[in-house]
Amino acid sequence: MNLRIVRIGAHADRSRRSARSVRGTYFTCVASNHGVTPIAEPVPDDVDQLDAFHDLLPELARALDVRDIFDHLSTVASRIVPHDEANLALVSDDPSQFRLYASTRDGAPETVCRGKSCPIGDADEPQLFDEVPGPDRGLRSGLSVPVRIDGQLAGVFALFSRQARAYSPRHLRLAVRLGGYVAVALAHQRLAESARHAAVERERSANIESSVELLRAISNVLDIRTVFPQVSEIANKMLPHDRLTMMFHDERGNIVFEAASTDEFPDMTKLVKANHAPPELDFFVVDDFATATLEIAEPSDLRERLLAAGYRSILIVLTRARDQAMGLGFWSKRPNTFDRRDVVVARRIADHVALAVSHEQLAAAAQQVAEAQARAERLESRVQTLVEELESRTGHGRVVGQSPEWLDVLKKATQVADTDTTVLLTGESGTGKEVVARFIHRASARKGGPFVALNCAALPEQLLESELFGYERGAFTGAQQSKPGQIELASGGVLFLDEVGEMSPSAQAKFLRVLQEREFQRLGGTRLLKANVRVVAATNKDLRKAVERGDFREDLFYRLQVFDIRIAPLRERKTDILPLSDSFLQEIGKSFGRPPAGLTHDAREALLMYDWPGNVRELRNALERAAILCEGGLISEKHLSFQSATRSIHAPTTDLNTVERDTIAQVLHDCHWNKSKAAKRLGLSRTQLYVRLRKYDLERPPA
Repeated sequence: MNLRIVRIGAHADRSRRSARSVRGTYFTCVASNHGVTPIAEPVPDDVDQLDAFHDLLPELARALDVRDIFDHLSTVASRIVPHDEANLALVSDDPSQFRLYASTRDGAPETVCRGKSCPIGDADEPQLFDEVPGPDRGLRSGLSVPVRIDGQLAGVFALFSRQARAYSPRHLRLAVRLGGYVAVALAHQRLAESARHAAVERERSANIESSVELLRAISNVLDIRTVFPQVSEIANKMLPHDRLTMMFHDERGNIVFEAASTDEFPDMTKLVKANHAPPELDFFVVDDFATATLEIAEPSDLRERLLAAGYRSILIVLTRARDQAMGLGFWSKRPNTFDRRDVVVARRIADHVALAVSHEQLAAAAQQVAEAQARAERLESRVQTLVEELESRTGHGRVVGQSPEWLDVLKKATQVADTDTTVLLTGESGTGKEVVARFIHRASARKGGPFVALNCAALPEQLLESELFGYERGAFTGAQQSKPGQIELASGGVLFLDEVGEMSPSAQAKFLRVLQEREFQRLGGTRLLKANVRVVAATNKDLRKAVERGDFREDLFYRLQVFDIRIAPLRERKTDILPLSDSFLQEIGKSFGRPPAGLTHDAREALLMYDWPGNVRELRNALERAAILCEGGLISEKHLSFQSATRSIHAPTTDLNTVERDTIAQVLHDCHWNKSKAAKRLGLSRTQLYVRLRKYDLERPPA
């Protein structure tokens, strides 16, 4: 690792040091009047540091706010770089400053300068320093490293000590790696915040009062400009007009016409306002362009052009499409056409149009969330090598099980891996379909290529197609630049389509061409692209029945089912439960200060008797919860505490619906009715969980 090491402080010139490693021993070379004297430093405990780095991974992966885990992060990090205080400062709105975001000391957020003129120097580079802020806290030395996300400086991570000159270049190199881990957590946090904002906007949009005919016209389009004449035609039944326009503010504050119902219009692009518009109102009316006083930016002859085109009056209502101000203009060729009584109807129409535009913007926001996810995954790849090394040391791989059913799955996966044949994996949710897909990828000639996974049920129809096939610039509103789809990103490797049975009919038809002709087009494009991918699909549905109902194309079904592998549910391979449990407990224990000591006999019996409707995912979640409750001791049956497990031991039942209902009810109770956490613990998507809540009529009991 090459670092530009900077030592800043009062004694920097006479105490500058360099570090080198000779045969496993670190030396610090100190300049003096007698030459350069090497001083040996102890060899770091590599195994302990690897364990400390690995202890950070689960916490960082689960954190939705770095501040919630910062004290724990500091505690674990102190095993790597000892310190008395840790701080994380992020770039503020003013690029010349940082703002303290998280710290192990109490206090309100403060502003920290950045740049070469600061006491701590230029935060863009890793550095050691002897003069630190806050001498009243007794701090005498420190180090700082930049935190970058997608190559951009996001902040600085700093550690301080009460000892003078406590840190060496070796500590700085370790701190650089810690800074990379902090970047992973910040990327996850930003992704979660984007997802929450998108969810809030979707819920807000869903509550707008609907006009059925108008919503039907705009509900299935990604670019409202393509149907704007139809929108005007329908709106004319409610508010007569000769022309309808949609306007937005540009970055300079001018109003720009984005869409219009007709092409005929004077060559004008900007209209600032009419003096009839009180600033406190969200609408304005011009009764007659011939007599009204207009404040006009450009063109200067706007009035003459409007009158020459025959337009005499206008009503404009102002609304918002998510975070963007939007105006809808109703133009008439008659003077005095509109008054205040028309505003209510006009605003309702504007709200519907804003809803459609919001959907377009949400689609763009969802694209940004997906891109942020991709950036987070690239950051996580930094620690992947360490994870694989630790797994190889313990001898536990991800593929665990010795039952005949599981061994048959692995045998079939091995047989098909060396080919490029399309594979269809079937089985209940949580049985390990993606694990098998990755096993096929690792065992194939494409193992050097990417493994790209796409959940077909996680995206709406339009987003699924743009995510799968990509799109060209201008394909829809918000498509400001071309974007490759998952098929292109998986080139040379494997494309894993999870829950393929949820794919829309339109996407099914386009994807069939990928399998048949090995070619496709981006949305809005005309150029044929080659699809150099191997497809592994998975579903928990009965696709044959879906074909009979007309929900799934028969020709696509047979293209996918060239080689199918059924993965049995966990209740049909009981002999895998205990080996999986032991493997999970070893994995879970690495993230605990007091790992569980093991399973009691009654706990093993309970695990074997339970039917596991959530399969392997539910098993792992149950063990993780039990590991927390046992506080470092043996896990007993009471720590597992799933209702249907106890019932199956003492009063066996074969009613799987009862088992599933009781399991969902118990998990919801344990999660305090947090549906996101409950769905994750059960191995279900939120949609699947809501379907089951309605099916079993489960409601939160009154407080």
